[in-house]
Amino acid sequence: MVLLLAGIAGGSYLALQRYGSPAHAGTCTASGLGTSHRYSTEQTANAALISAVAVDRGLPPRAASIALATAFQESRLQNIDHGDRDSLGLFQQRPSQGWGSAEEILDPVYSTNAFYDVLEEIDGYATADINDVAQEVQRSGFPEAYRDHETEGRLYASALTGQSDANLVCSLDDVGSTVSPEQLRAELTRQFPRLSEAGRLTSALSGAAASAPQVPASAGATALVIGADGDPSVGWAVANWAVARAADDGVVQVSYQGRTWDRSQRGEEAAAWSAIDGGDPDQVVVLVSGS
Repeated sequence: MVLLLAGIAGGSYLALQRYGSPAHAGTCTASGLGTSHRYSTEQTANAALISAVAVDRGLPPRAASIALATAFQESRLQNIDHGDRDSLGLFQQRPSQGWGSAEEILDPVYSTNAFYDVLEEIDGYATADINDVAQEVQRSGFPEAYRDHETEGRLYASALTGQSDANLVCSLDDVGSTVSPEQLRAELTRQFPRLSEAGRLTSALSGAAASAPQVPASAGATALVIGADGDPSVGWAVANWAVARAADDGVVQVSYQGRTWDRSQRGEEAAAWSAIDGGDPDQVVVLVSGS
């Protein structure tokens, strides 16, 4: 009994530390429609990738909503290497059903494009019921299950396709190491290849002091400066995408159009992007951890 109570107490303490603290360390939140939903950093990074591919393909935000609701139901937004029979990846696609090889499906960029390839063949998908369209793509044995995740799919799609401006916030621990901005730049090109190749999305390295409105003490001397060819929806999509990538790529600050997300914020200050003066309002400026 003593050991049981100790285990319960220990588990409660760990849950409180992770989920009950004011900072909600290690999670990200998107808000709207009178509610909010919180994902782990892994789920958020995968949601950002799925949304990035939709933006890169020029698809409507509804496409990302459908894909996110589907991926959460199928894998809880995790790129898993197992599932029912030969199902794999974010969307639990099956090699035996023609979705691609196992190696291809486990590449989340490939699997997301494969999902959208089928989605675009469905007439009226952009205005149809999210659950019904998801089921038409997936042919699941649980045809109503996607409906349970429509709301969070819409919230994260809105933030990550740039429709709700400064929406996504992540509460994270300090990075604790030096990170190169080239790491995030490479991921930007990988997830937005069409926009990058067309010159509608540009990226360059620049001095942090000359580019960012403010430079936190935790930031390195080099900023990643991203241009969206004057398109605010793409700019906000990329700005929120950079926040979603913060846990993986050591991002400590993202600034765009007079707003900034700062990794060091805690408590109520971490619940929203802050207003900030300075910098070029038409460029997304990302700072990563440095010494």
